[in-house]
Amino acid sequence: MAETWCVNGAWTGCAVLFLESMCPPVDLLSLYKDPQKKFTIFKVIKLTLTGKLFTPAMIQHAHGSTATRPRVCPLSPDSAGGLGGYEILKLHDANPQLGVEVKFVDMDACHRFLKSYESGAMGQSFSQHAGRLLSVSPEFKVETRLKAGTHTLDLCLDSLEDCLQHIHLSQSARLRDDEMEDLEQQLQNQALGQTPRPPPLPQQEQPLSKDSFDFQRGVFDDRILTAADIHSFSNGVGRQWKHVGRALAKSCRALSGPAIDNLAYEYEREGLYEQAYQMLSRFTQAEGRAAKLGRLVRALEDCKLNSLAENILGIA
Repeated sequence: MAETWCVNGAWTGCAVLFLESMCPPVDLLSLYKDPQKKFTIFKVIKLTLTGKLFTPAMIQHAHGSTATRPRVCPLSPDSAGGLGGYEILKLHDANPQLGVEVKFVDMDACHRFLKSYESGAMGQSFSQHAGRLLSVSPEFKVETRLKAGTHTLDLCLDSLEDCLQHIHLSQSARLRDDEMEDLEQQLQNQALGQTPRPPPLPQQEQPLSKDSFDFQRGVFDDRILTAADIHSFSNGVGRQWKHVGRALAKSCRALSGPAIDNLAYEYEREGLYEQAYQMLSRFTQAEGRAAKLGRLVRALEDCKLNSLAENILGIA
């Protein structure tokens, strides 16, 4: 049972909800990138997750029946488990989709979220809120996909217990994005009757030096990877080294194609440390002076291995 996963009553987990408009004139990702539309898109998502519960009539409608008109039940709990059950960590550019990374801090909240998603009520709610706030056609539809780590939960929705376990095992080391904090504050101000301030025009900021990079609200000197960096990476990455290698392969031809699988086969007997060590060594040999620390940190972020990046950077 799912209850056995809790340790001292503390249950957390992460999932990413991917959204894509099925109405060609509406591009959710482009709208979110528009400073004038960003708050509205965030509000649609927030209302969807913290909206009112759906009656069985609406769930029936979401599955394709037109015999019963959807109704909304005026109850305060929401499809994601209430205001205390989750938080939005970040919105991702998952072109052509918009990704919503959600952290759950309550198993019951996560279970209700999954029930709403599985029934189709969540997608129905998003379409309704988007239609109202974005002034789009009432026929507006959204395609959704739900993932926890590498698992696509849409494939196992017939077993919510399995979905809960995948979400519980997907733990994000990401801090809540500053942008999410700002948008939440705007939403609270609006709820209190305060007119939200228009987003400020982009200001010219001092660009980062080509010899520096940012990570979790800090700026670090970029440099060529050292033997100590390679050792720290190889010692801590474990089975995730392949994922990091494929992230690096996006900009490194030496790791593209079958190179990662070939390394795994060639050094299988030597173990995970050696496989990871050889992969990163190949990266440094191929890229030379361009094998920078910042590129490795970005790859670790992409693979949600922030704690390992912190260890390499020496962040307490």
